[in-house]
Order: sequence, then C-alpha cells, then structure tokens
Amino acid sequence: MANRHLSEYRRKYDISRHHAWAGTALLSVLLALRHLFVLFPNYVLIPLGSILAVYILIALLFAYKYRVGLTAGQVVDHASEELEEERIHAELEKRRLKLEKKKAKAETKAKKKDH
Repeated sequence: MANRHLSEYRRKYDISRHHAWAGTALLSVLLALRHLFVLFPNYVLIPLGSILAVYILIALLFAYKYRVGLTAGQVVDHASEELEEERIHAELEKRRLKLEKKKAKAETKAKKKDH
C-alpha cells in the first residue's frame, strides 16, 4: 500500500519537475526574443513573463510537495537487486546440479567399464 502511494508521488513529482523545466525553458526563450528583438513590446513581455514565473513557482512547489516520491525508485531498486540475487543463486544451483549429474553419469560409466 505504501509503495503505491510512493509511486503515485513519484509520478506527480516527475510531472511537476517536467513543468518547472518547461516553464524555465519558455521563459528563457521569451527573454531571448526580448533581447534579440528589442522592438518586442513590454506590454506583451511583462504579462507573459509574470505568468511564466508564477507557473514555474507553482510547479516547483508541487515538486517540493511530492519529493517524497523520490524514495519510490529506491524501493524498486532494492527489490530488483534481490530478484537479481535470487536469479544468480538459482543459476548457480542449476549448474551445480548439472555437474553432479555429469559426475554421477561418469562414475556409472566407469563402473560398467570395470566389470
């Protein structure tokens, strides 16, 4: 149950972080346009810049709120590490049994040859 909440928070964190970066990129483009085209009017720049700044702040606040979801990836990593460890142990056990079978077969063959 807790993992489900963590993964939901992780999803919300990722979305919030994405929006914060997207807003920052849009604001950068807006300011670059203002710098390159000096004729870009202030009555357009100021409202758009303000809206983007508020958008970025809201996205950052949500990213901060859902930062707990960052631990969801760590929980999954531990589980996958355990699964990988079990897989390795199973493979080693399989090889050990195979070698024992070959050894038993060779001993049987050697006994038949002696008689």
